[in-house]
Amino acid sequence: MTPMDWTPPPRGSSGGRKPDINQMVNDLKGRLPSPRSIKGIASLAIIIILVALGFSSYYTVQPEETGVVTRFGRYDRSTAPGLHFKIPLGVEQVEIVKTSRMLTEEFGFRTANTGAYNSRYDERGFANESLMLSGDLNVIDVKWIVQYQIRDPRLWLFEVRDGQSIIRDFSEAVMRQIVGNSYSDAVLTLQRVEIAIMAQKELQQLLDNYKSGVQLVTVKLQDVTPPGPVQPAFNEVNESLQQKESMINGAQEQYNREIPRAEGEAVAVITEAEGYALEVVNRAQGEAERFSKVYESYMASKNVTQKRFFLDAITRTLNNANQVYVVDDSVKGILPLLDLKGGREAK
Repeated sequence: MTPMDWTPPPRGSSGGRKPDINQMVNDLKGRLPSPRSIKGIASLAIIIILVALGFSSYYTVQPEETGVVTRFGRYDRSTAPGLHFKIPLGVEQVEIVKTSRMLTEEFGFRTANTGAYNSRYDERGFANESLMLSGDLNVIDVKWIVQYQIRDPRLWLFEVRDGQSIIRDFSEAVMRQIVGNSYSDAVLTLQRVEIAIMAQKELQQLLDNYKSGVQLVTVKLQDVTPPGPVQPAFNEVNESLQQKESMINGAQEQYNREIPRAEGEAVAVITEAEGYALEVVNRAQGEAERFSKVYESYMASKNVTQKRFFLDAITRTLNNANQVYVVDDSVKGILPLLDLKGGREAK
């Protein structure tokens, strides 16, 4: 019972006598707590306050995280992994952001279970994300992923309201725009890589314009298929395009093999002809030069040259003769000589 709960006795309860003031004071003193108990309660309260202050004055940031400290709700600083201290009693608050971890957003499916050897995916109920209309008015089912990292935690927390929703909305808008400007055959077969690269570039530009603090790692098309009712027809078209590409590649391979060989043979023939022409020309020029030198010598001394020609002719003639007879011009009446060895007459 507290002192405030005490009420004076009703009139007439004391037999008409006046209440004893001293007795009332003594009763109040007996009901109040003693100074020792008050001191114990105060000490306990102080200990509790100190413990609360101690636990609220430090925080720990894990290796893949960054701590964002706010003071009275305003951004103050960012802290690296490790043990840090802050002002307690709600003056400074800490928000932990996973900046070194790669985050993934899936469109058109969700990963239900990730195992060591295989994973299960759930595609039911996500058709509103993946069904798109191409530029030639065909419906395509496009499934893709976006992998990103939080580059600036301050922008991630204070410049955008919901960063994950922004990434999903922007990704879906960019992908629908690119697919809507492309032909369905190109999206299904040949331009998957180009579309992913274009989507990553445009999405990063949008995120930077809105100061989201996000750095894209990759945008990858997981599966691009036509809707179920027309999928067999699209598969036939895809096979035809693949056969076309295979034939083109085979023809290109043969072209690359035959053309260089023919060009090499042509160069060899041309080089050989040029060498032969150069040889003939040089030989003709040499013969002409030799004839010119002989003619110059002949013109310088005609008699000597004539005698030299005569002697050369006689030498060639005598070399071809079997027997040679030298007869003096002044001898008359030479009898024929019977050549017993040769079996014929000699004159």
